[in-house]
Amino acid sequence: MEKVWLKSYAPGVPHSIKYDEITVVHGFERSAKEYPNKDALIFLDAKISFKKMQSMVNKIANALIDMGVKQGDKVAMLMPNMPQIVIGSYAAWKIGAVVVMNNPLYTDHELEYQLNNSESTVLITLDLLGPRMIALRPKTPVKKIIIAHIRDHLGFPKKQLLPIVAKDKHKDIPPTQDVYEWTDLLKKYPDHDPGTMAKFNDLANLQYTGGTTGVSKGVMLTHKNLSSNLQQLNAWFPGFKRGELTSLGILPYFHSFGLTTVMNLSLWQGWTQVLIPRPEPGAILEAIVKHKVNFFPAVPTMYVGLLNHPKIKDTDISSIRGCFSGAAPLPVDVIKEFEAKTGAQICEGYGLSETSPVATVNPYGGKTIAGSIGLPVPDTELKIVDLEEGTKEMPLGQEGEVCIRGPQVMSGYYKMPDETAKTLRDGWLYTGDIGKMDENGYFYIVDRKKDMIIAGGYNIYPRDIDEVLFEHPKIMEACAIGVPDKYRGETVKAFVVLKPGEKMTEQEVIDYCKTKLAAYKVPKMVEFIDSLPKSNVGKILRKELRKMELEKMEKEQAG
Repeated sequence: MEKVWLKSYAPGVPHSIKYDEITVVHGFERSAKEYPNKDALIFLDAKISFKKMQSMVNKIANALIDMGVKQGDKVAMLMPNMPQIVIGSYAAWKIGAVVVMNNPLYTDHELEYQLNNSESTVLITLDLLGPRMIALRPKTPVKKIIIAHIRDHLGFPKKQLLPIVAKDKHKDIPPTQDVYEWTDLLKKYPDHDPGTMAKFNDLANLQYTGGTTGVSKGVMLTHKNLSSNLQQLNAWFPGFKRGELTSLGILPYFHSFGLTTVMNLSLWQGWTQVLIPRPEPGAILEAIVKHKVNFFPAVPTMYVGLLNHPKIKDTDISSIRGCFSGAAPLPVDVIKEFEAKTGAQICEGYGLSETSPVATVNPYGGKTIAGSIGLPVPDTELKIVDLEEGTKEMPLGQEGEVCIRGPQVMSGYYKMPDETAKTLRDGWLYTGDIGKMDENGYFYIVDRKKDMIIAGGYNIYPRDIDEVLFEHPKIMEACAIGVPDKYRGETVKAFVVLKPGEKMTEQEVIDYCKTKLAAYKVPKMVEFIDSLPKSNVGKILRKELRKMELEKMEKEQAG
């Protein structure tokens, strides 16, 4: 297979890398040695240097060893972006344990499944969730729970904290057997180095996918996967030197995008990371200005939110040198406006939990194409295959399923051999995404296989409709879905969120679409909605809108 994309690489980016065969922990320890007094973590007003973080990692590692955690055991995390998720993960990795990331917004039912499926024996969780997790513990393999508070690293009493973190209205957890306070462990255990036990090919993470096809799956990522993806990113951004940058941690670290592009990349590179537990536009703007943030990985909803914030006009955010966007397509108008505001290039990329997650990025310092997911990063191959069997490679420019091969591709789904066999075939990861490649090697995602709308025999990709709606000056966000139709099989319905103060009618939206889309793609129904359902990284959940619509239709039929 010809690697057409290599000719479009930016200057200074290698086609292939000689990898350092070291784990993310070794990478962090190297940075701590080089930059001991540099801030590794900034959280609200607390600053933790690399040296101090290393001391805490050793203390928690010694605590975990004392709790009986051995190599290969699972340590679960359940909290937003705060120092404990970073320190706890590196302590677990250091002793060769496997980190299991969990979304703190999940229900007990979802968490019970993940804790059982992963066989997690220790859980580090936010105090607000402590009582629920203590009650859930008997239904899971979890033996010991470590309680982390927002205030733990802030150096002042809880009373002073409440105005800053208004929602932290917790009560202290009463003493319970095998439930430990994070700060007590830091006081009790020495910071002597227990030795780094993790090996390059060991399992590092179980990263649970959102369960869009039913039960969520535990993606098995090895240290090799995580480490290789960091080294691919370093090669992609050659101007970003070690020890130089400050990155913004607004993507949740329990999601693979935030885990790799902020948490792990910053520690590997000796950068400072500013942790934001709630990514609200006001807090993001304040952090960029206060800490002179240079590296800004985010999802489209965060860029849209910032540009619509009333203070953006009077705020200087030109410290930003590099922007990285993923999880969903970024509208062209948003790219132009944000690049004009910062002077920085936005590089859209693409990946999945199964690829650690970065597989492709638009070339930083090269030609970026709006609407494209860019080029495969070094040592990564993509191919487009037919949608039926997945065995025939499609000609240039034709659509098919996107398949990926590279050192960042997972080893499989935990305890799911059938799902693994379906997804990993002959070394290729079958993504379930429909895409195409142009003559310069730039890739485009057209849609998810399962999101495709089939109306009157036509294949309609809802993202085509979303893009058109996004371009309308009155529309802030939009999402199209297919709804059952007795004549056409399915028909198109658009959900629209208007910008503040704007008004539109259903007919106006339909008439506008008629000027931009083929007749069979034009929405037949439009519903105005205050906000669209989103995942933990701000990705619009089309499946939730479909579910809402089907439930509504069922009620109407029953009534």
